[in-house]
This record gives sequence, structure tokens and C-alpha cells, in this order.
Amino acid sequence: MSQHAQAMRRHFHEAAARRGFSVAPAQEAAVDRLARLAAELARPAWTFPGPPRDLYVWGPVGRGKSWLVDTFYEGLPTPRKRRLHFHDFFRRLHDGATWPGARHDGQSAVDSALDELIGDSRVLVFDEFHAHDAGDAMLIARLFRTLLDRRITLVTTSNYPPAGLMPDPLYHHLFEPTIKLIEERMDVLDVTGPVDFRRVAVPAATDGGRRFATGLCVPPGDAALEALGLTVPAAAEATTVQAHLRELPARAVRGELVWFGFDALCEKATAVPDYLALAERFATLVLDGVPPLAEVSADGRQRFANLVDVACDRDVRLLLIGSDPLAALPAGRALTRDLDRTASRLAMLRRADRSLRPGQRP
Repeated sequence: MSQHAQAMRRHFHEAAARRGFSVAPAQEAAVDRLARLAAELARPAWTFPGPPRDLYVWGPVGRGKSWLVDTFYEGLPTPRKRRLHFHDFFRRLHDGATWPGARHDGQSAVDSALDELIGDSRVLVFDEFHAHDAGDAMLIARLFRTLLDRRITLVTTSNYPPAGLMPDPLYHHLFEPTIKLIEERMDVLDVTGPVDFRRVAVPAATDGGRRFATGLCVPPGDAALEALGLTVPAAAEATTVQAHLRELPARAVRGELVWFGFDALCEKATAVPDYLALAERFATLVLDGVPPLAEVSADGRQRFANLVDVACDRDVRLLLIGSDPLAALPAGRALTRDLDRTASRLAMLRRADRSLRPGQRP
């Protein structure tokens, strides 16, 4: 193993030790492959007949995929690297391709937006890749072709194997050329293992101080709120908050805290760009009137799942007031796509809830 590969392996194990755990057996193959990639990237480009092969890291939720690629990214010495999250990337790509000054030639507008997002990067880490929306299928296909044609090394994570992308049978055929491209030009690494690490408690001193991990699911009632130092918003606190391209009705804005009702944020025509805009402005988001997801519309369930994704990825403290959203879900049938990821992320909130003592503030 080369010196650069050995250095990256040490970086992985030291990063794990700082957080109070060790690299899991199911992650070792990915660590070895990422270490080899680091060594390949350390070589001058002219010494390679072609760019290093790209990596597609997939597995169920909570298996440490994001930690693996984030740790790899942090350990790369090159400044020509960029890390992007799926939701944020596509918001910025859509905005760049449709802003008023863009040319009406759709192809040129997309190319221009990609140039701005990718810059002169030699390495792109693309986290939480998925494909559910048929409207994004062409943009995703364009993105992969562009990255591969520009010899940009791509490392991406997903909860799905390539063949499982765009699972809707009505649209799956539209994505098959992109799936074939991924399978031909990327090394596919499966990090499936028996442990969902998000459900394993970690010492507070090693959790990185993340705000999301201090979020809570709490029952309604003044006593529960008082334990958190919160009070129910008065009618006079109602206001509107500018999100992406719309104003949203908030129950209160208190400094870096914004308070919404579930219906206003998840049962209205909101979208991921709105949640991203809120995450850029507020450190804490309170959502009250949370019902069991079994009683929510299909669109409401998907919006809630997207909201949890954004809050977790952008490290926004999320306080859910109401019922257990995952209660009474019918066994063996997913109510919304990616609900297993939502359940895994909400487990962090439940863990914080169980650790709260009466009269103790988080």
C-alpha cells in the first residue's frame, strides 16, 4: 500500500476514534478503496492514461456512508474538491438553469449552472444520491455525463444500488441509460451491515456538538414545553417568513428559532428549496401539531421526510411537538419513499428525548 493510501487509512481510524467508535467490518472494504483512490488522486494527472474510477457507495440507512465520504473528503489535501448534497445541488442547479438572465437555450443554461457549481474541482463528493422525480431524470443524466466527460472524479453515496434508482415502474425505463452508465464507469461499493449506527448512542463528548442530535420529539402540553424553556406562541407572534420563492405562515419567529404548524409546512405546497432556505436562516425549527404519519396525506408524508433530511443534513435543531410520527404505521408497507431513512434520523431525536430528565433543559 502506498504512503498516501496508508495516510488515508490512518485518517479514517483516527477520525473514528475521536468519535468514540471504530471502523466497522462492513466499512473496511470501502475504507481500503477510498484510501486507494486518495493515493491515485495524489499522483500527477499526466501519469494516468485516464482518471481514477469513480465510486458509488450504497447501503441501508445509518451504515456510515456519509461519514465515510465526509472523512475521505476532509483527508484529501487537494483544494480542488467540492462536497454537495443532493437536495442543495438540485435546488442550485434548477435556480441556475432558470434564472431570468440565463439564455433560453436549455442546454446552455444547464451547462452554465454546472460550471458555476462544479468550478475547477477535480473531485466531487455527492451525498445522498437518489432519483425519484421523473422531472429530474434528464438533469441527473446530464450531470453524470458531464462529470464523466470532464474527467472529474465522482464519489457518491446512496441508499439504493444503481439498479434500484428511479423505482417507480412508470418511469424506471427513463433512467436505465444512466444506471448503465453508473454500472459501467463507477465502482459500486456495498456497505450493508447489521448495525444502524444512528440508533446507537454515542457519548455526548464525541457527537460533534451537532444541533440536530439535540432535537426532541415531545408530547403536546405546557409542562413539556416549559421543560424546554418554551411557551406556546401568542396570536400576536404570527408572522410570515420568506422561504425560497414563497412566504410561509409561521406561528412565531424568536431570533434564530422559527415555529410552524405541521399543516402549514407539510400539508401546503412547500418544497425542499423552502426547507433549505429556512435552514440557512434558522438554527432551531419547531414543528407542532405533528400527527402520526399514517394519518397524513402522501404528499405531506414526503414533505415531512424531506424536511427531516434537510434539518439533519444542515444541522438544524428540530423540535417535534405532538404524536409519535411513526406510530401505527402498517407493517410491511412503506407509506412514503425513504421512510426508513426518516425513521433512522428521528431515532436520534428519540434518544435525546429519553435522556432528558424532568426539569433538565437540553
